Amino acid sequence: MGQRTQAAAGCLTAGIGAGAGLAVWAVDVRERLWRFEEAPDWSVLYAELPLAILGGVAAALASWALLRCLRPRR
Repeated sequence: MGQRTQAAAGCLTAGIGAGAGLAVWAVDVRERLWRFEEAPDWSVLYAELPLAILGGVAAALASWALLRCLRPRR
């Protein structure tokens, strides 16, 4: 596999991880946002959303790196 292919695979993996993190965050977001009756809980947007996306990217890239290490060299 060439360097350009490896770089493209890494970027694609990071994008898929970000999408997966966003999908996990989106589950029951309306209930988390309106936890209290008086006002919305904005920490769901400025704290949980970026952490979910970064966590998805980190998990995807870690799994990609692990698979690259375990794959036999040619």
